[in-house]
Amino acid sequence: MKLDLRSASIVAATGLLVGFSPCKAQAPDVPEDVKASIRARVDHGHNMSIVVGVVSPKGTRYFAYGKTALPDGGTPDEDTVFEIGSITKVFTSLLLADMVEREEVAFDDPIERYLPDAVHAPMRNDQSITLEHLATQTSGLPRMPDNFAPADPSNPYADYSVEQLYEFLSNHTLRRDVGAEYEYSNYGVGLLGHILTLAAGASYDELIQQRIASELGMSDTRIALTSSMRSRLAPGHSGTTEVANWDIPTLAGAGALRSTARDMLAFLAANMGLRRSRLHSAMRTTHEARHDAGSPNMRIGLGWHLRRGEREVVWHNGGTGGYRSFAGFVDDSQIGVVVLSNTSTSPDDIGFHLLDPSSPLREIKVPVDVDPAILERYVGKYEFQPGVLADIALQDGQLTVHVEGQQRFPIYAASETEFFLTVVDAQLTFVENEDGEVTAVVLHQGGADRTLRKVGAEYQPPPPRVEVAVDPTLLEDYVGMYELAPGVVLEVSTEDGKLMAQLTGQARYQVFAESETKFFYKVVDAQITFVRNEEAVVTALILHQGGRDQTARRIQ
Repeated sequence: MKLDLRSASIVAATGLLVGFSPCKAQAPDVPEDVKASIRARVDHGHNMSIVVGVVSPKGTRYFAYGKTALPDGGTPDEDTVFEIGSITKVFTSLLLADMVEREEVAFDDPIERYLPDAVHAPMRNDQSITLEHLATQTSGLPRMPDNFAPADPSNPYADYSVEQLYEFLSNHTLRRDVGAEYEYSNYGVGLLGHILTLAAGASYDELIQQRIASELGMSDTRIALTSSMRSRLAPGHSGTTEVANWDIPTLAGAGALRSTARDMLAFLAANMGLRRSRLHSAMRTTHEARHDAGSPNMRIGLGWHLRRGEREVVWHNGGTGGYRSFAGFVDDSQIGVVVLSNTSTSPDDIGFHLLDPSSPLREIKVPVDVDPAILERYVGKYEFQPGVLADIALQDGQLTVHVEGQQRFPIYAASETEFFLTVVDAQLTFVENEDGEVTAVVLHQGGADRTLRKVGAEYQPPPPRVEVAVDPTLLEDYVGMYELAPGVVLEVSTEDGKLMAQLTGQARYQVFAESETKFFYKVVDAQITFVRNEEAVVTALILHQGGRDQTARRIQ
């Protein structure tokens, strides 16, 4: 995941070098606090391995720790291959900027210009989605399409087809004005990558090789693995469990690339101007802030995000089933950082800390040893939601949890009753009754506590909810915006006689009637009850989920 590709050969390939020469004085070493944090993450099971690369005008430095797999995987280094996930998006935006410079496309081109005639691109208030809207995450398209239903959750994008891409686009109704708001969309950037392949007459992988990788000497950055790359690929992991690699054929521009720390530093050096190339002007174009990005200190350029702080950090991260990645740089201090891990636990704090020391490293929780006999008492099934069970098992002395439709994750002990997960920020507390029997586990996540009762073999799931027919004209009474919390709105709309609901930052889903006022989701265990006042006007809704009832007043 070992080609003998060194920086000297990269320089020879381009013939251009500005202040970037690993043959001269080396960059400052990776700080000891970062090294210690990385060792702790690996030693305590948070990550299988981590590779960090730092580039500055003085050169490059790497630090790698861990094993690519257990029990006898290799030691990672700067030439180990990882999936880089959504960092692919900045390559897609660079392809766009380069094609604009070549006058092959324009930023303000409407997307329908490049799509087949049979495909209908949605508009709102006569405004078309442009290529720039896709690159700046302001298209109004959702994070994921509602026809995304993977046959294999361990490789979820593999069977999403071009036909489905077109089907969703042709039938989607935009819920906000084009260009009005930032909403991160894997679908949107995947669509952008697809459009660029149509405009250029080449596959996404071919475009990356022809226009970026060959220019920068990045022979280990591509989708289809060479035999050499395959021999250096670090298997992806969820905790200590090896998981499948992801294939992303249709939405490739959103997250399909694999790369190495060495290649990524070459890419960052070119973005920072430490190394000149034909792409320099296009790269600088992608760094220009074009829109606010969802929080007061964040903006977005083309693909890249820009975080305000003591230093402005230009960055993007990525994640697939078994990998997490970070790439970023600071122009003022001329430092660039890449962090790659073959575990689904984020290393973003390492990247931000190296670029801006005022950004803290997160505290690494250290598991404690617990008597296996105690762990055995926690084994069983717990009701995650009606009809869906969380299965807690003991495997080779390690507690794990599995919920239907998800991977099995390891659980680590903080005490004899308190446990934590590393793949997400979540904790578990096991509950006993007066007789010392384990009766439940409390899930602490996102500031909320949720009790999952332990069930036995006699457990029977509740009967399925039954959809009933209601007058379509009644649904129009429910259309509106409902505020669940400051900045969190549930938008209710109709489409072809169906009632649809979309929570801020999430996809839009259909809700189904079980009475004239009560509706239910099929994609998640949640229900909605609409509330009318004495004049029969709908004034609020109640969202029932996870044992909680949340009232949302109608604001529009």
